[in-house]
Amino acid sequence: MYSRGSKLTDVSKQGAVMLKLSHLICILALASLIGCTPVDESVIKKASSASAGDIPGAVNVGKAMEAPAEAELDPEMRAFLKEFGPMIRRQASAYGLDWRLILAMVKQESRFTEDALSHKGASGLMQIMPTTGEELAARLSLRDLQHPENNIRGGVYYLRSLYDFFRKADETDRIKLALAAYNAGIRRVYDAQDIAAYLDENPQSWEAVRDAFPLLSKRYYTLHRSVWPGEKPRSGWFGNSRETVAYVDNVIHYYEELRVTLN
Repeated sequence: MYSRGSKLTDVSKQGAVMLKLSHLICILALASLIGCTPVDESVIKKASSASAGDIPGAVNVGKAMEAPAEAELDPEMRAFLKEFGPMIRRQASAYGLDWRLILAMVKQESRFTEDALSHKGASGLMQIMPTTGEELAARLSLRDLQHPENNIRGGVYYLRSLYDFFRKADETDRIKLALAAYNAGIRRVYDAQDIAAYLDENPQSWEAVRDAFPLLSKRYYTLHRSVWPGEKPRSGWFGNSRETVAYVDNVIHYYEELRVTLN
């Protein structure tokens, strides 16, 4: 069975029982990771055929926290829902996703700003990267991804396509892995899964992947030599894991609130 709750500090206490664990112990003394480098979104892979029946109307991500009444939603969200709520419901339903999850992503990605543009070049309500946007525009026959509805449609389709790559994960983990891939690129998630598997953790568990993300930093090159033939992560070193973990946490937090607040 997989040990989902084990931490790297526990590994050091157990001693060097196996060769691969000895590599890990050697690097535990290194300084903790400070993520700061920008990461481009990976090019979208071919999406599996999606149907609304593949995912429940509301994805269960754990016990929803108590939230304020709908009337107490902040003014920005109320205004956004009035203008774009029906469209988000329609697009989410078309790809079998909970519309409140999409709303939580929009809040985190752009704070409901239609023309939002990040320093990395991500744009629109769903903050789609240029290269990913080109792939989405071609696949979905969208002429202008800056248009709010097209941006939402592209983002929803992209999230669904990422979700489809994690079919072996439990529903809760599957959503979180897809969100991490949306933020950092699916190849980063695959690299973290490689490390999780190497450490005898469940690569389909978000907790295991989350704990493995910091180990993609160049600081842990001695571990990389044991995990990959090329002696480093397949998509290169990753120094921005904190941002990705915070992204997933924030979206899930907003989603849990919205599940209680909105029907």
